[in-house]
Amino acid sequence: MGVPLTVGVIGVGKISEQYFESLPKLPGLKLVAVADINEERAHEVAVEQGVEALTVDKLLADDRIDSIINLTIPAAHVEVGTRALHAGKHVFAEKPLALSPEEALPMLELADSLGLRVGSAPDTVLGTGVQTALQLLNSGAIGAPVAAQVHWSAPGHERWHPSPLFYYQPGGGPLFDMGPYYLTSLVMFFGPVIRVSGVATRSDRARTVETGPLAGTPIPVEIDTHVSAILEHANGVTTTITVSFEVWATRTPLFEIYGTDGTIAVPDPNRFSDPVELVTREEPERREVPTSAGYEDAGRGYGLADMARAIETDRPHRASGRVAFHVLEVMDAIKRASHERRVVEVDSTVERPAVVPFGAAPDTW
Repeated sequence: MGVPLTVGVIGVGKISEQYFESLPKLPGLKLVAVADINEERAHEVAVEQGVEALTVDKLLADDRIDSIINLTIPAAHVEVGTRALHAGKHVFAEKPLALSPEEALPMLELADSLGLRVGSAPDTVLGTGVQTALQLLNSGAIGAPVAAQVHWSAPGHERWHPSPLFYYQPGGGPLFDMGPYYLTSLVMFFGPVIRVSGVATRSDRARTVETGPLAGTPIPVEIDTHVSAILEHANGVTTTITVSFEVWATRTPLFEIYGTDGTIAVPDPNRFSDPVELVTREEPERREVPTSAGYEDAGRGYGLADMARAIETDRPHRASGRVAFHVLEVMDAIKRASHERRVVEVDSTVERPAVVPFGAAPDTW
């Protein structure tokens, strides 16, 4: 491992807590400063982390900082990311990469022209859960893959999040907020999606903030809150996905892969390290399988650590902007398929990222 990649964090809202928990465990990264439009909050976090609090402009202009973790709201991802690239810094952003493919593509092209990297959440898919399932699938444990089913649902983020209004604005909702975890996993398992069909709806249920200082505040709903889609992958596998803010309870399997010789129960890609379960023709009783791939004890920020090591060793990074762009185009196609009531082709393609070797550290492999 060489010199650590220095990091500035822009946006210190709720999700930043999970990044700050991981960063001290990653010697390939060094946190230097934080910034937020709420400067008082930025100062509080800076004291907690033992770093400087800067304005956004000063953080972007700071030559000590090599890379930016962009944790702003989705509507600001491209603006902040583009400014960071122009300032000569690599970018790792929370999902979604942008609000639309048309908005995201110039940012990726800019990064390529400047020789800089763009990475994007979710990096949960680099943990032992999804990676063990991927290793199992690649090994032929269930024969040839045929299909997969994903179902994620909840009544709505207002039940737990202290400031959930942005989840119901463009760039939020179950598709753009939760969809990237599952769609990124599907791309890792089966490769790029070539066409989609789907239906997206919303109920007229009144929503209010239920916790924190904003409790009781009405939430305007500007996005669809229940989305179902059928995806055709380039390798011929068909996958189905439902994500919803409308479901109070369900018995639907969260994530299963079906093959000619068995089934893999994939742990929730919103988490890093839950166990994988397997059923096969020869062993029809469901059983947990040993962990065989993925970063151990991982947390948010491991995708940037993987990117830092990839920069050092001149290899592709796994939680890449190109993977995130393909997932973004798939989500956009699902929306269009619903609104236009037709099957929509997906133009972009992407290589499946390499499996993370079991026991590897993102700073050393």
